Order: sequence, then structure tokens, then C-alpha cells
Amino acid sequence: MQPGLEGGIELKGIVAYDTYYGNTKLVAEAVLEQIKADGHEGELRNVRERYPAPPQGDFLFVGSPVRMGSVTRNTKRFVKNLDEAVWKDKPTAVYTTTGLMPRKFSDEKAKKTAEKWILGAGIKLRDLAKARGLNTADKLLYVEVKDSKGPLVDTGIEKTKQYTREFLQTLKK
Repeated sequence: MQPGLEGGIELKGIVAYDTYYGNTKLVAEAVLEQIKADGHEGELRNVRERYPAPPQGDFLFVGSPVRMGSVTRNTKRFVKNLDEAVWKDKPTAVYTTTGLMPRKFSDEKAKKTAEKWILGAGIKLRDLAKARGLNTADKLLYVEVKDSKGPLVDTGIEKTKQYTREFLQTLKK
């Protein structure tokens, strides 16, 4: 069991995000809300803003909208600039907001193309975090938006909270 989970001692999570139309920020706020509901401390960080001190915590969520099949440069920069000595081996979760995943495909090739565009950005961000030494969860969270500017799909917030609960459960092992 990881230190800090027994006897009511809380852990601190950093929830970093970039956003264009506010959808990824809504997901970040839902993550933070669930972290606090589970009895932990959390801090929200917009990767576009400057802070007086680098992020310090026990675990990290980092998210971005998917734009043209990629996460934002600001999100990648945030991950690349994390202090490796501080964040090495700390549990990390990656999330993205994406366009709608087609429900039907004409063939397997069309399905793979859609998955590459919609899910590939999160996979690349996860792999970047792993390359930086972070203990990044294999399972990604992606929350769909209804149109290019949103809003989130109706199940987006609950999906986010469920993912966050599951991630926090892995910290107890």
C-alpha cells in the first residue's frame, strides 16, 4: 500500500489541463471534484498560466483537447518541463477531449483511421509521459464533445468521475 492512504492522511493530486472552448477545463474540474470527494487534496493548473512554483503532488492528471489529431503544444511542453526528479515514478493519468467517435464504420480500415485520429493523441501523450519517467496509467480517459466547440456529451462528467475513482483505487494497492 502506498503511504498516505491509511489513517485518513490524504494525498495531493495535480490536475493540469489545456482548453480552447472550456470542455477540457470542465473535465479537469470534474476530476478535481472527485479527488476531493475521495478525501484527497487537489490543485487545478492551466498549462498556459505561469505559477510561482512548479507543481508538487503525489499523483498527476494531465489533459488536453485533441486538435487535428494531436494534443496541444502547451500540454506537451508542460509534460516535458515536469521536474523528472520530483515526478519520476509518480502515478499519472492522461485524459483528452475529442470529437465524437463514429458509432458505425464502413470497414475495419475506417475504424482504425477514426481511432488513430481520436485516440492516438492521448496515446502519444501517455507515451511522452512514460518516456519522462512518470508512472503513467495505460488506460486513457477520453471524453467526447458533441460539436467542435462542445458541449461535452451527456455522460462525459460521470465517465470522468468513474475513471477518476478507478484511478484513485489503484493508488491503494
